[in-house]
Amino acid sequence: MPAIAWNAARHRLEQRPPSAWNRARHRVEYATNNEFDLLILDLGLPKMHGLEVLRKLRSRGSSMPVLILTAADSVEERVKGLDYGADDYMAKPFSLQELEARVRALTRRGMGGATSTIKHGPLVYDQAGRVATIDGKMVELSARELGLLEVLLQRAGRLVSKDQLVERLCEWGEEVSNNAIEVYIHRLRKKIEKGPIRIATVRGLGYCLEKIP
Repeated sequence: MPAIAWNAARHRLEQRPPSAWNRARHRVEYATNNEFDLLILDLGLPKMHGLEVLRKLRSRGSSMPVLILTAADSVEERVKGLDYGADDYMAKPFSLQELEARVRALTRRGMGGATSTIKHGPLVYDQAGRVATIDGKMVELSARELGLLEVLLQRAGRLVSKDQLVERLCEWGEEVSNNAIEVYIHRLRKKIEKGPIRIATVRGLGYCLEKIP
């Protein structure tokens, strides 16, 4: 199968012919014996599960950033991947543009870039692991609810239009209507509006995650 490589000069992902990674019998040895800026790891590898590759990689002292790709998107699966040493997590299907953005963020972070954690009062969101907690307790959110929460947190105190939220969710390749956004926001409110956390509706315009003094 083809390999996907990160072109640092062009800041984009490129498809390459089958590489030594695909032919290698021992992928862990190949990854630890060569210098890479980032490993994009699909959990559905043949012969050895991706998490086992990750576990062995970390046990050998590798600090290479690892981005996991998987069809499983439960909180338990994300937590397991993070506990094994993953730096980021993306569920299939995904947008290539978002994947490229996450690769850029991880490579920046590997060079001492910005933190991946956003704090909003008692709410803490780990952008890499896509896990939200309130007062230290994990909040069970769907992939779309997490996508909305991330946008609202990144623009806390500012208006986020419905069109912006639709555009974010449509990155996954599925059509999302304005009415669907209202449903997802309603579900998100029920799960996170505790204490000072409030999502305000700006009628006819969109939503705003209210600032916490």
